[in-house]
Amino acid sequence: MEGEFVSVASPFAGRLDQISVQRGQQVASGAPLFALEADDERAARQQAAEQVRAAESQLADLQTGKRVPEVDVSRAQLAQAQAASVRSAAQRKRDEAQYAIGGIALAQLEDSRATAASDAARVRELQRDIDVARLPGRVAQQAAQQAQVAAARAALAQAEWKLSRKTVGATQAGLVYDTPFRPGDWVPAGSPVVRLLPPGNVKVRFYVPQAVLGAFKNGEAVRVRCDGCAAPIAATVTYISSQAEYTPPVIYSNETRNKLVFLVEARPAPADAPKLHPGQPVEVARP
Repeated sequence: MEGEFVSVASPFAGRLDQISVQRGQQVASGAPLFALEADDERAARQQAAEQVRAAESQLADLQTGKRVPEVDVSRAQLAQAQAASVRSAAQRKRDEAQYAIGGIALAQLEDSRATAASDAARVRELQRDIDVARLPGRVAQQAAQQAQVAAARAALAQAEWKLSRKTVGATQAGLVYDTPFRPGDWVPAGSPVVRLLPPGNVKVRFYVPQAVLGAFKNGEAVRVRCDGCAAPIAATVTYISSQAEYTPPVIYSNETRNKLVFLVEARPAPADAPKLHPGQPVEVARP
């Protein structure tokens, strides 16, 4: 009998903090097997999560424009500028009247006109500032920030995936055949921490002489007997080798061809597989 073992490992190195199974135990698919220390991965996930929140907040800020208190400050400045513009416009009219009757010099009139023009321009500037403050960010800015949000979310997904690979479960149900490491050991990346033997991975390997090879075919039923087995166990042929496993140290001839043997593999039903064990000698017979 032989077994095709499933080696369960983590793609990342780390100290073995916990092993949840022991040799000889039957486990179900998805059952927890072991956990490696993951302080660095947890910190990386937290950092990635904070970066996602920061990117999303920046995008929301671009989409909403300035806050109401900021707009209120601009409105107060606009009111002050409008009052100053009204005063300077009135002063310009008075100076124009005084200049018409020769009461003031031309230089004073020009100063009044310049002040009035400057105050009026300041009013227009603040009005446009308020209009702009109400607008969301430009389309290109929003698109760039949306890309930043997507990148941050991808980094978070990667950090969560790395963290999840530090706690490993059974990929399929089976027998815990071996646990090479102990808690506290340093486990290199990719090193199997648990070796599983699923029921469907138990098989019998036997050899048949070439004289009867033609009588075997894939899917054929055979019976397996072992010491201590209460009754023969049914198995199904799954593989027949096309090459001889043993060749005599002479040239092929009609007299020596009966020494050739060919490998055949058969698998018992998953329900019967626990009755057989890798390394166990068995006898195989056709029904």
